[in-house]
Amino acid sequence: MRYFVELKYDGAAYCGWQRQPHSLSVQQTIEQALSKILRSPTEIVGAGRTDTGVNASYYVAHFDTVAEFDHGQLLYKLNMMLPADISLDSITRVADDAHARFDAREREYTYFVSPTKNPFRRNSAWMYYIPLDIARMNEAAEVLLHNDDFTSFAKLNSNNKTNICHIYDCRWSEEADGILRFTIRADRFLRNMVRSIVGTLVDVGRGRYTVAEFAEIVMARDLSRSSAGAPAQGLFLSDIVYPADIFEKRTFNNFK
Repeated sequence: MRYFVELKYDGAAYCGWQRQPHSLSVQQTIEQALSKILRSPTEIVGAGRTDTGVNASYYVAHFDTVAEFDHGQLLYKLNMMLPADISLDSITRVADDAHARFDAREREYTYFVSPTKNPFRRNSAWMYYIPLDIARMNEAAEVLLHNDDFTSFAKLNSNNKTNICHIYDCRWSEEADGILRFTIRADRFLRNMVRSIVGTLVDVGRGRYTVAEFAEIVMARDLSRSSAGAPAQGLFLSDIVYPADIFEKRTFNNFK
């Protein structure tokens, strides 16, 4: 039997979602707790990988088991056993061929930039003190909607079959407390793509690049043309969408 799990995590202490031989990952941490409670080695498959230090305010994974269990009790026991930086929000029975990664149709990332020193956001935003022109960054972000090859923002040697992605929405906004928020939604993302885009758009906002120069960077399909990637702590995987017949969201992201 297959189950989907909705969860969230603070990625600061982890090498990312995916299990690694010599570093602690979110996947490994959950698998250890799940296997202990179910009394059987249990693998959990995530909706996608997140890099070292990147967070997820909404994430989905699946696991298989023949064990009978009470959903509420299992959820309670897992959350008691897991460290404070990982929480599981729901466990839902799905079709045996439903897949947390391959069935996902859209993903959304959110990035936060703090223009002032903020001790309460030091682990969840990029402290960036140079004034930024949000209107100009939004004008540049619109360029992304009219392109589908993002080689200029793709990490080298990632073994991608293609660097083609379809971006459905991307925009900057300002929160009531002055925090800048960048939201981007697409069918898929390349490794390090969002952080590279944010770093380059911030350089547009500070006046290093014009909007026209940003468009040239996108169309150059050359990673050396883009800016350094933004720091990991400001990035959150914030939504994953599945066809309704595969999985309907049970919980909602309260960090968006």
